[in-house]
Amino acid sequence: MLTTRTQRWRDRRCHWVPGATEIDPRLFAVDIIDTVNQAAPFVRQHHYAASMPVTRLSVGLFRNGAGGRSDLVGVCVFAHPVNNASVPKSAGLPDPRSACDLGRLVLLDDTGGNAETWMLSRAFKLLRREKPEIVSVISYADPIRRTDERGQMFMPGHVGTLYCVMGSRYTGRSSARIDLILPNGQPISSRAISKIRNDECGQRYAAEQLVAAGARTRRSGEDTAHWLADLERIGFLRRQKHPGNHVYLFPLTKAARIAARAVPSLPYPVLDRTTPAGDVTALPLLARAA
Repeated sequence: MLTTRTQRWRDRRCHWVPGATEIDPRLFAVDIIDTVNQAAPFVRQHHYAASMPVTRLSVGLFRNGAGGRSDLVGVCVFAHPVNNASVPKSAGLPDPRSACDLGRLVLLDDTGGNAETWMLSRAFKLLRREKPEIVSVISYADPIRRTDERGQMFMPGHVGTLYCVMGSRYTGRSSARIDLILPNGQPISSRAISKIRNDECGQRYAAEQLVAAGARTRRSGEDTAHWLADLERIGFLRRQKHPGNHVYLFPLTKAARIAARAVPSLPYPVLDRTTPAGDVTALPLLARAA
């Protein structure tokens, strides 16, 4: 059964609007926006992750405002794939540059219930026009319910109902992993942790994010791996098992649809609204009985 509510965002907290509501297309427009000056501030203010992926194209949803002004009320970010191996695995394409991730999708809670599908269909067309080398879009749905240090839920977890409605191909789950979680409930990307632990390029920025979240600074001469281990030891960082995100594929061309025959096409997952914490994916009937 599909959900009758639509998840929206404001100030990094999810809200819900009735799925039966509709936007008035005469009041909205979709266009390419500047990643640094428009998309990034909007995403950091409203999306629960409060961060931007490495971006290939940013698209904005605008609504007519007072005095002829256009207000930015939604952002869609097409990002570089999480790794090169994800493209042949999830899209069946040999060239990693031929696919991208739907890295962020965030709309304010006062837009209509079907604004996501209305925006995404137009964003895909803009993506094909601006980046013709991209023929498929991979999207992930994080099913883990997340709470902050006060126990308040800020991310209820989702199984990708929007992507199901849009006719995407469900290809299964990404690899299971162990997340490192900040005191505010936010997970840290495994790539950022890898940069810090291995002292790679970009580790300084990643480390500054931890300090901004309340971590102690590294002591003089302290090894980065030891610093991370100590943050775990004192409880600033905690480990959480993650079963893997749900993965969806949007082939945008005939050639991409042919290539997609090489990847699984599985039944859509179902949301379990009764789950109090953890993975909100409904288990198969036999698994429940066990």
